[in-house]
Amino acid sequence: ERVLAGEAEARTRLVELCYQPVSNASSALVETVQALLETNGNIEATARSLFVHPNTLRYRLSRVSELTGYDPREARDAFALRLAFTLARL
Repeated sequence: ERVLAGEAEARTRLVELCYQPVSNASSALVETVQALLETNGNIEATARSLFVHPNTLRYRLSRVSELTGYDPREARDAFALRLAFTLARL
């Protein structure tokens, strides 16, 4: 909420917490999160778009959760990740 209110420190912190650990770990994880967000959290559609087995996708999403503390399969966490990934591109 603080990021949406325009707080610069919150913006920096969100990118540090959500985007940087994922991007430092693997470009495949970044691609996975982006694909999941593009398919509105649909596991099967995301797996097809990445040409991976759904279990591989689930493993990657678990890894993102471990790295960030945010579960991309949960709506509120997915929103935070979407915001962090968008801000990181700016």
